[in-house]
Amino acid sequence: MKNLIKLPIKTNFSKDFPKEPGIYIFWKDNRPIYIGKAVNLKNRISSYFLTKLLPKTKTMISEANNISYIIVFSEIEALLLEAKLIREWQPHYNISLKDDKSPLYIKITKEIYPKVLTARKIEENNNNLAFFGPFPSSTSVRFVLKSLRKSFPYSDHSISKRECLYAQLGLCDPCPNDIEKMSDHKIKLTLQNKYYRNILFIKKVLSGKSNLVKKTLEKEMLKSASREDYEEAKEFKLSLEHFNYITQPKIDSAEFLKNPNLAEDIHSQELKSLKNILKPYLLNLDKLKRIECYDVAHLNGMYPTASMVTFLNGTKASQYYRQFSIKHAQPKNDYSSLGEVAKRRSKYFIKWGKPDLVIVDGGRGQVKVFLEIMEKFNIPAIGFAKMKDNIIVPFKGSYLSLYPKTETLNLLKRIRDEAHRFAGRYHHLLISKNLTA
Repeated sequence: MKNLIKLPIKTNFSKDFPKEPGIYIFWKDNRPIYIGKAVNLKNRISSYFLTKLLPKTKTMISEANNISYIIVFSEIEALLLEAKLIREWQPHYNISLKDDKSPLYIKITKEIYPKVLTARKIEENNNNLAFFGPFPSSTSVRFVLKSLRKSFPYSDHSISKRECLYAQLGLCDPCPNDIEKMSDHKIKLTLQNKYYRNILFIKKVLSGKSNLVKKTLEKEMLKSASREDYEEAKEFKLSLEHFNYITQPKIDSAEFLKNPNLAEDIHSQELKSLKNILKPYLLNLDKLKRIECYDVAHLNGMYPTASMVTFLNGTKASQYYRQFSIKHAQPKNDYSSLGEVAKRRSKYFIKWGKPDLVIVDGGRGQVKVFLEIMEKFNIPAIGFAKMKDNIIVPFKGSYLSLYPKTETLNLLKRIRDEAHRFAGRYHHLLISKNLTA
């Protein structure tokens, strides 16, 4: 870690910092005095130089003369790398700023409806189905549980007649309170099995068996679909999608220390891989410095919106993100909406910049609509289908389906998921405004 580039702390020095997740190190000469993690490095580091700081933090900043940072790919990787470095280096201010409480554990109780709870120490008794930890901080424990609960809802309360708030939010589903009220034995048994399945998934994830959980979810989803239980298949699909999101391919934290430029190197390799697979079919593909991706969101045709996310050199460039409220398209018609967005985007190539490649979230129909506009400006466009994760490429008047390798797939998923997230956020905002009105 001593080989990291140390940047002098001076006025406005953080304005050029990346907006990516990562860890940062405050140095006093050649000794790290504080190590932290951030979802957005620029925003987090800038916050240390505001006027109002706690006394200990203010003292730490006054002692620091240099700062280093390492970019990673996700919040979870930042959390793991931060914990690793703090354990190894024991920086003075990480210890003094921390509370005196014991480290947190996660326990799954042994009862008719197992609860998932936190604990401050290992309990040597038979009342627990499983015990995991210790975790480096209470924040990391809560982050893990909050992430898992969206995929596999669980209970943290005893059975009672009171209404469960988490059940209303879909985070305690099925809720033991509701299960126990069921008079129909068959329905009650089905709900119990669903609850036990969620607990089993959580236990396997915390035991390091994420791949097994993914395979099981995929298998159950296909099994439900084959017997035409589409509602259950949809539940498995949503759990799988969220679980895939929070468990994207992770890299050992030690690798980021060996090569502080690892994130940039991997992004370069991903772009090279994408260009290699597309170049034989897209003759007008010259470079891949700027990639834009478009997605449409609506609620049964109501409040349609579209998003444009931009990646520069394989990295999110949120300053170039744009949101579109669809105005003239036909209701429930994604093709019409995308056509409107493509036309509006083409008017701003000079002001916003021109993409080297356009990715549309969808298949050949969506690509065709965008190409009708983009090919006039010699801009290549491809589709990236949700279900099969295949690339739709226009070639000689027809369309080909290409199945990319892991490096290319990781890049495309990262871009598409960001477009989907950004479109959904604006869509929900419009719904909220209209409901309030």
